[in-house]
Amino acid sequence: MDFMAVYEFLFKTYAGIGCLVAFGLVASLIAAVIMERRIRKQYKNHQPTEDDWSFFDDGDESDADDAADSGKSADSAGSGGKSAESASGSKKDKEK
Repeated sequence: MDFMAVYEFLFKTYAGIGCLVAFGLVASLIAAVIMERRIRKQYKNHQPTEDDWSFFDDGDESDADDAADSGKSADSAGSGGKSAESASGSKKDKEK
């Protein structure tokens, strides 16, 4: 195949344009994953806040957030529920 045949396929046919779009999506996804992993290595000691989220959640943080949310709602309702820190701490102790 010569260069002109490849060029005509990629830029003058619907299938070729679809291939270009698919390649662009895959390349940007790979770049995003690589950059996310590099940032995680660089900021590994970062203490998570409420606004933090990640593609690679391990599930531990979401369990702690769920426990924190249930503790906050119980405290706000006035039922005397456990605080968020004690609720998430006891859950982690059970997992170990």
